[in-house]
Amino acid sequence: MNNLTIYQFSKEDKLKHWHVVNDEVMGGVSMGLIQLNKDGSGVFSGHVSLENNGGFCLVRHDLERIEVSNFTSFEIRLKGDGKKYQFRCKSGEHQRHSYIYHFTSSKEWTTITVPFKKMQPYFRGDALKLENYQGDFLSQIGILIGNNKEEDFSLTLDYIRLK
Repeated sequence: MNNLTIYQFSKEDKLKHWHVVNDEVMGGVSMGLIQLNKDGSGVFSGHVSLENNGGFCLVRHDLERIEVSNFTSFEIRLKGDGKKYQFRCKSGEHQRHSYIYHFTSSKEWTTITVPFKKMQPYFRGDALKLENYQGDFLSQIGILIGNNKEEDFSLTLDYIRLK
């Protein structure tokens, strides 16, 4: 089976297709951002605050909806801070819920595999009684940190692929 690169960070990248959504949309004061390292890798970093019912930072990349039925998982090369994150995806542009996979980052470069069938449906932090991600279509990917505690974070990304 072939791989398909969804996103490869690079020095020439302008990050214009990535959007940060902080908990300020719900009254919180957390602050996350995405930027490039000198080596061209992407860095999602910031501070999660619990003030004003806050508690999360999200970075997402909207795609033209693509069919992904020939694949079974995502592959992500990353280096982190040892904290827990969520990899998220949506299969449709107007879909309200996300499919989520929890992972703990390593302080060394690591490649993680995220099987579609292990991605569970959530909406605003609540698990839904729906099937896990079926891997039919893909319109958005993202990474969220929200561990119910105040903390600084930093996650470095190289690429995200379909496998």
